[in-house]
Amino acid sequence: MSVFARLVEQLADLLRPLFGLSAAAAAIIAFTALVRLLVHPLSRAAARGQKARAALQPRIAELRRKHGKNPEKLQKAVMELHAEEKVSPLSGCLPSLLQLPAFFLLYHLFSSGSIGGEPNALLTHQLLDAPLGGRWADALADGGAFGGAGVVYLGLFAVVAVVAYFSYRLSRRMTEASAATAGADADPQVPGAAAMGGVMKVMPFMSFFTLVTVAVVPLAAALYVVTSTTWSVIERSVLYR
Repeated sequence: MSVFARLVEQLADLLRPLFGLSAAAAAIIAFTALVRLLVHPLSRAAARGQKARAALQPRIAELRRKHGKNPEKLQKAVMELHAEEKVSPLSGCLPSLLQLPAFFLLYHLFSSGSIGGEPNALLTHQLLDAPLGGRWADALADGGAFGGAGVVYLGLFAVVAVVAYFSYRLSRRMTEASAATAGADADPQVPGAAAMGGVMKVMPFMSFFTLVTVAVVPLAAALYVVTSTTWSVIERSVLYR
């Protein structure tokens, strides 16, 4: 963690001429963008996988009609079809899972008072008037919702609300398109169908949970979440069009 802390400090030093006291916050946003760029090939693969799964729906429907009375045979036939076409029913989950370590790293980095036995200098950095190691509760206690730090959080909440709205609309379109392609509800005997069906139903509401995350984690981790969520909506709107 001390190595990562030094990298953030060095990146903040590079950005300080442009962003001043908010250079560390800019460094976190740049770090988030780098993580998303590294994961982008997997996101593209996930988009191709979803399109491939959609293209397979007519063939799966035919298998369902053919083996509807034999669930085991249906399951085997669908698994063979996915293997033949090299399509994974759950491939879309991988990009999100790979981002979790970066989030937890930032969370622990800005929740620790010391790193390597030395005081955590990153906790002295701010985004405008809000400390990067602080939380919304701290902002409310120090100046209230419209104090210096409180206004920073209100701005983040506004960004999250806008992003969540567009994410909701995008996810609804994707869900409706998937249902229209399938022509019927997914068969629970199909590998991954039940899990994917549940994910597709919950996905339109997931971005709204970001509001809760932003409120309870350190501001540095909240910046990561907001930046990554915004990136996701833009990326999905391009890849799934």
